[in-house]
Amino acid sequence: MTTISNKTAIAGYGATEFSKNSGRSELRLAVEATLGALADAGIDPSEVDGMSTFSMDNNSEQEIARAIGAKDLKFFTRIPQGGGGTLGPVQQAAMAITTGIADVVVVYRAMNERSEYRFGQPMHSLPPTSDNVIFAYHGAAGLMTPAAMIGLMMRRYMHETGATSLDFANYAVLARKYASTNPNAFYYGKPITVEDHQNSRMVADPLHLLDCCQESDGGVALVIVSAERARDLRQKPVYIRAAAQGSPKGTVSLGGFYKDNIWPFDECAAAARQLYAQSGMSPQDLDAAIIYDHFGPSVFPGLEAYGFCKKGEAKDFVKDGHLEIGGKLPINMHGGQLGEAYIHGMNGVAEAVRQLRGTAVNQVPGARNMLVTAGSGLPTSSAILGVD
Repeated sequence: MTTISNKTAIAGYGATEFSKNSGRSELRLAVEATLGALADAGIDPSEVDGMSTFSMDNNSEQEIARAIGAKDLKFFTRIPQGGGGTLGPVQQAAMAITTGIADVVVVYRAMNERSEYRFGQPMHSLPPTSDNVIFAYHGAAGLMTPAAMIGLMMRRYMHETGATSLDFANYAVLARKYASTNPNAFYYGKPITVEDHQNSRMVADPLHLLDCCQESDGGVALVIVSAERARDLRQKPVYIRAAAQGSPKGTVSLGGFYKDNIWPFDECAAAARQLYAQSGMSPQDLDAAIIYDHFGPSVFPGLEAYGFCKKGEAKDFVKDGHLEIGGKLPINMHGGQLGEAYIHGMNGVAEAVRQLRGTAVNQVPGARNMLVTAGSGLPTSSAILGVD
């Protein structure tokens, strides 16, 4: 069976600053991040022959290629599902390179998601796609924002597992602790307490404001090449040991309220099964993780879906300090999307690259293999990254 496991590597990454008002176009953000990633890898822009991004990205592959001085593009593709698609473009790049379709693929995401538009606002005036018809149906019941939809899922999770808002506060405090020591994080120097979390306003029960990810401006890009070529480039290769997508039976984007289990769990579990089969690894082989935190409480079923603890046990896993550096599974050492920025998870992939290179601010000592996940509660994606 053909496999992409360890055939490709992330050779470079680039990122702009993360802000609430970038002061420049999304195209410029994308170009800046792309040029930064190519410089990091030591690859001339003229060598780029492939691009992979999100269907929600507003920046044309051809415009970026023209702006950076690329020549012929042989491969360009887009992945839907917003935050659920984070590792989908990485998987696409790995498949294109492994099959010989492209040699140097840039994966990018750039957004002015605070200064130009806001994902946290009620969804309205959307084109009549099949997904949007379902959103309209749920909107009639008051589920008009991602927070409301995930909030309903997490309320069920609390009912079945006994998790409480105070349990969720433990993760929010940890994410901000990491962000407070990360100079690139928007909330650098701004830790919070459990009391701060509990006193923050309710956005969509049970989600407090400090459970919700940021709305951010910024851009992140990765450069992916063959494993063989990566070994001759400027940076330590970060190998793509496995990459998968997951959309099991009954999945509805942000609205899977018709399954036996409505937690943000099944899609992640479907991706997890593929990752471990591809890589021949298990959760015990992973030194750290980036768990997508569009809403902090979603980290709890995520930990369970990827096999780090059993269903319903994440509250104790978190409470016992296992997410701290030095614990069983440090996660989101950059501060996550609650503390660093919300760039549809791409800044989390960049953090995994830094951790595996050994250059992160909040470094996990000796990290060699890491899980990186995408949004939950909708069709999702994930990857295992590692170094020799």
